Amino acid sequence: MERDQWACFCMCRERRFAPPGHRVSRAEMDYLIAARRERPGDDPIFALNAEARRRHAAGEDVINATIGALLYDDGSLATMSSVVEALRSNPPAEAAAYAPIAGRADFRQAVIDDILGEHGLADQAISVATPGGSGALRLALDNFLEPNQSVLTTSFYWGPYRTLADESGHRLHTYNMFDANKRFDVDALDRALGEGVKRDGRVMLFLNTPCHNPTGYSMDAAEWADTIAVIERHAKAAPITVLTDIAYGYYAPEALRSCVHSCSQLVGKALVLFAWSASKSFAQYGLRVGALIALVDSDQQRERIFNALSYSCRGTWSNCNSGGQAAITRVLNEPILNARSIQERAKLVGMLNRR
Repeated sequence: MERDQWACFCMCRERRFAPPGHRVSRAEMDYLIAARRERPGDDPIFALNAEARRRHAAGEDVINATIGALLYDDGSLATMSSVVEALRSNPPAEAAAYAPIAGRADFRQAVIDDILGEHGLADQAISVATPGGSGALRLALDNFLEPNQSVLTTSFYWGPYRTLADESGHRLHTYNMFDANKRFDVDALDRALGEGVKRDGRVMLFLNTPCHNPTGYSMDAAEWADTIAVIERHAKAAPITVLTDIAYGYYAPEALRSCVHSCSQLVGKALVLFAWSASKSFAQYGLRVGALIALVDSDQQRERIFNALSYSCRGTWSNCNSGGQAAITRVLNEPILNARSIQERAKLVGMLNRR
């Protein structure tokens, strides 16, 4: 075989298509593209959860610490009656109808008011509905990073961050989370931001606080002040997007207020995003109700970002759970239901603290 023919044959073998004159059998065909061929069939967290449940059912004394879902001491799933009541009160036609692509307007505003209202920032924000907090993270990756650019997060991180980055065509880089004093390592963040600016010309930073998953850590006011100063400095050189994942924020309300207040200082200097989720905060994990909130001081930028996010919604999941949005909106907006939800959540937090 001539050299050029041999090279062609080898290349075709590697890429799984036929060289000239060679007929490929069904067994040789690979319909998956190369980047997808070796992917695992199950998420490690859910696989471990299934194993823990199986072993418990077989009589083993098993502590299942895999899934981020709150259980009562008897092992049953914790729920909030205020949310269940709101779901059951949905008129059938309302629950069955398509929601708008970007989400129900009342839901989007309720989420903004809930997180930003007391800080006087609601008029500078837009939001879109997403399938849980994971949907918010995916929207952010797709719209604020170019393909093959990197998202930056701490060395301890929620495993699906890497999956989300990989699936959306991005990379994940980490920096040391804790310094020698077991405090947030702002110096490591400083270095990582500088490297990210040089590497990609822009940076997306995932912060997961309060109640960081998996460590449970919440940044205090001093750590926030140092972090904001570092971000402000690097934001002078390149576009910086700061997404704070507040999935567990309701379990530390004072820390959440500090978080929002601190991030608000970046408005006009960096893009501020919040990944909001009803899964943990309202104990409705399967409802898949979340939102991506963007805090921007420019009317024109807000409109452009809202349009871009809406377009991505249509091209990804089309729209989100209409009945879920309606129910969560009622819990946020109706004073009696809202007060009940706060009391019920406080009991769940108390149970966690006792443990």
